[in-house]
Formats: sequence, C-alpha cells, structure tokens
Amino acid sequence: MQLRHAILGLLDVAPQSGYDLGRAFERSVAHFWHADQSQIYRTLDRLETDGAIATETIPQQGRPDRRVHSLTDAGRHELAAWLGSPLEDLQPKEPFLARLFFAASLGVDGILALLDEREAAIREGLEQLRALPSATGDLGAVLRMATLDAGIRQGEAELQWLASTRRAVAAEGS
Repeated sequence: MQLRHAILGLLDVAPQSGYDLGRAFERSVAHFWHADQSQIYRTLDRLETDGAIATETIPQQGRPDRRVHSLTDAGRHELAAWLGSPLEDLQPKEPFLARLFFAASLGVDGILALLDEREAAIREGLEQLRALPSATGDLGAVLRMATLDAGIRQGEAELQWLASTRRAVAAEGS
C-alpha cells in the first residue's frame, strides 16, 4: 500500500482539504497507517498532477483559501484497481522489536525500562483508539469498525505479551 491509496480511499468517503485528511488519518486509520501533514500535501500534489483528484479552491475571509480535494474518475479507477489487486507481501518493520532483539547489553533494568516505555505507548494508543466514535450505517462503517477492532485487539495482545516478556526478563535477573 502506498499513501496515495489511503488518501484516495479517504477521499472516496468524502471530499476533504489537506488539513481534513490529516485529521481523518488521526481519527480513522492511524492504528494501521501513519502520515504526517507534509507527506499528505506532497501526495495530494502528485495525485492532482496525475489527474486522480480535482481540487476546488474556496475563498475564505481572514484565512487562507480552502482547497478541497475530490476523486476524479481516474482516481476512482486507480482506487478500484488497487482494491482489486493481489495483497502485498507482508514485510513487517517493527523498530521496537529490533531494539528488543539486540537489547541484552542494556541489562535487566534497561530492558525492563524499554518494556515499560513500550507499554506506556501501547496503553496511550489503546486509549486513543477506544475514544474514536463508533461508525454505523453502511458496509463501509462495518469495515471501519472491523479495522478499529483489529487495532484494539492487537494492542491488548501486545500488552499481554509485554507482561509475559517482563516476567521472563525479571526471572533471568534474579
């Protein structure tokens, strides 16, 4: 998946400004896809150049003009082609697990601190996911809730794994 596909998908839900897309990422897909505002704007420029989106400039009083992006037929075709293509191979990159893999030199206390830091991050992420509003109404809402549920379950499973790992590390240190 590329960022452009996530943006096309969000624009398929509703036309949005770059700012709105940043907020949509935070409130809907952040548990499986991250994008910062500058990446979103660069990708919007490329999508517009490629003809996948159209941009309407809406003048505003006392603020910069608002640029609202919507899918073109070419954008809908690209989104449909991506959705219908074979799934990408799993190529995980998990910086935390890479650190943990090599963390023996930190000693038990350092490793436990690393686990504590990860646990705090997971708990914060779960809090944010649980605060998201429930979506209802159509098949898209069912799928959005399914991905939210997956994020919550993954976070809960990682908390259990962290507790187990913490016990194993502490036992080695005794």
